[in-house]
Amino acid sequence: MPESFPKEFTDYTEEDYKMVMDTNVAGFFYMTQQVVPQMKKQNSGHVVNISGASAGQPSRAERALLAVLSKSTMPAASKALALEYAANNIRFNTVSPGVVNTPMHANGDHAELAKFHPLGRIGDVSDVVDAVLYLQNATFVTGENIRVDGGIHAGR
Repeated sequence: MPESFPKEFTDYTEEDYKMVMDTNVAGFFYMTQQVVPQMKKQNSGHVVNISGASAGQPSRAERALLAVLSKSTMPAASKALALEYAANNIRFNTVSPGVVNTPMHANGDHAELAKFHPLGRIGDVSDVVDAVLYLQNATFVTGENIRVDGGIHAGR
């Protein structure tokens, strides 16, 4: 399933909406509900949600309303849960990547995709991993959204 179906807003179907929301929002909701009780028992834990650069910085060049709609919830949810579970020493953070070289973009034009990023390239999986590892080791960071987007958040 592509993260964003590049369609005009009025062309999305109910099935498109349900699949993306079930994956990106319901998946987060139910998985997080399952891990929090154990984290509370051990009085520690860390959840890193994955959003996307387009959620916080939409582009006229990319029709991605379902990605924006479903992924823009992650930074806000992380902040809310960071506050709710701070007393239990459970941290919640978000990583928002730009276009990353994954199988989702295997057949894509990487040179064209690189144009979305001011740094002029697409990201590597290791760029996202580094951000997650930073957050895992940064035990005084909670409720944060780290953008790993080649500068998209600065503007396009």
